[in-house]
Amino acid sequence: MRHLALAFAFVAACGGDPLFGPPTESVCPQGSTLTYESFGKPFMEGYCTRCHSSQLMGEDRMGAPSFHDFDTLFGIKAVSEHIDETTAYGPAAENDSMPPDGPFPTAEERRKLGEWIACGMP
Repeated sequence: MRHLALAFAFVAACGGDPLFGPPTESVCPQGSTLTYESFGKPFMEGYCTRCHSSQLMGEDRMGAPSFHDFDTLFGIKAVSEHIDETTAYGPAAENDSMPPDGPFPTAEERRKLGEWIACGMP
């Protein structure tokens, strides 16, 4: 029931209607060099924190739920499954309902997002 409530709350994020796709089933390849500093933080700042930031309040969040804040690693890890199911690419799914408007991540960036999540978001 809690997961369902979170899903409904997330649907309004950034004024779009994100569709939760299946898990990407991305894997962490041996030797992955993706880290929060080298990939996660720049990805989130480039595509997500314009709505998903703890610094934004009310209408400035464009509908993003207050518990989906991607300006900290803690906030990202708290809802990493949702990020995978709306934004990442992997062998089992290409989820691209977020962000709802541009700029948009490239397919390669979305694949790296799936990898980074699968690696535990170091």
